[in-house]
Amino acid sequence: MKFKEIKELPKDMINNLDSLGYEDMTEIQAGSIPLVLEGKDILAQAKTGSGKTAAFGIPLILGIDSSRHAPQALIMTPTRELGDQVSKELRRLARYRENIKIITLCGGVPMRGQIASLTKGADIVVGTPGRLQDHLSRETLPLYDIKTLVLDEADRMLDMGFYDAIKKIISNFPPARQSLLFSATFPEKIESLAKRILKNPTTIKIESKHTEDVIVQTAYEMDRDKKSESIVNLIKTYKPKSVLVFVNMKQTSEDVADDLYDAGFTVQALNGDLDQKERNETLLMFANGSVPILVATDVASRGLDVKDIELIINADLPHDTEVYTHRIGRTGRAGAKGIAVTLFTQNQVDKLPEIAPSAKIENIDKLNIDKKFEMHSDTITLCIDGGKKSKLRAGDILGTLCKDIKIDAKDIGKIDIFEYKSYVAVKKSVANKAFDGLRSKKIKKRNFRVWRM
Repeated sequence: MKFKEIKELPKDMINNLDSLGYEDMTEIQAGSIPLVLEGKDILAQAKTGSGKTAAFGIPLILGIDSSRHAPQALIMTPTRELGDQVSKELRRLARYRENIKIITLCGGVPMRGQIASLTKGADIVVGTPGRLQDHLSRETLPLYDIKTLVLDEADRMLDMGFYDAIKKIISNFPPARQSLLFSATFPEKIESLAKRILKNPTTIKIESKHTEDVIVQTAYEMDRDKKSESIVNLIKTYKPKSVLVFVNMKQTSEDVADDLYDAGFTVQALNGDLDQKERNETLLMFANGSVPILVATDVASRGLDVKDIELIINADLPHDTEVYTHRIGRTGRAGAKGIAVTLFTQNQVDKLPEIAPSAKIENIDKLNIDKKFEMHSDTITLCIDGGKKSKLRAGDILGTLCKDIKIDAKDIGKIDIFEYKSYVAVKKSVANKAFDGLRSKKIKKRNFRVWRM
């Protein structure tokens, strides 16, 4: 089914969706959008990467009355990373309309700026439970005009211990509202939460298993003390452009990243010991290709929206099937092909079929290793000390690089604009020229500090 077949969607929205590459609806979008437009509550099950944000975002945006001052929709997410990604996608979906204001309320940033933004008015709020509670306790988040509540990745929020916080937050909402609950799995607590907040919901279940034709799942037995060596051999066998390695412990992420670096790879570790700024920048460099290998704990298994991750390696066997499903869901997104490899030890042989039932066991000694293969990025990231608050746009930075510094557009990669900083990926062959040029040239008639990441 195509978006243009939904008669309630105006032509301007359809044109914007076309420009974003939205033409055919995913299963969750086809199942959800008509029901949400009818005002029904829904309980939807779908895996990460299935198009959930557009499934609830398109109807939300369509229903916003931009003349009102207080928020009309609130989306609750488990992590700041997911919150940022949801907000970013909603802004893309809403760009055909003027004056739609979307605010993100997550931890890791000062409350003062968020309070100031709320005072100026907002249409849609995206937030994490902890920060939403902070605003409610300070009475800085008005909920009287809320028409729609969305819980995104609700099972993950419950896994993180937010059940009581969610109940308390929801008790502040107007009873006459629409509620949408999205979850990859339906454990008992999700059923309990759904009964508490949903009214006569329609249940939508999309197949959550990763089919073999989308994600090829393989498992290899390894010696416990050869984890890093096994990972290196897997990378040299599959020869991907991007790799996400999952481990269970923070220290393991550091150790494995160090070993891969020593093996000649460009790699970063991502774990809970990094502060929010470090985590954001690490994810950004992985997403723009400056860092081709990321070794992460499960802090990254949800809400990580990076396209075209070719290879997932479970260096540690996950604790359960749900974690496994979320991990390998980082690849094979939106119909793309993906590869998921799981390493296990002899004493985990009996546990493997329970956790990864679709994984085919292969002999690790029969890997076709290309010993000459190395994973280095041909790009670096430059950080500019100015962002949305400085009225910078991606086009301003691109224009300076191309017109003033004379760098070919093909040598410029992804440009990310945040509140106070901007990041641009450039080919290493022009890195010095770009760095020196951005330091000496003006962007929008202003000089900005620039540094290499």
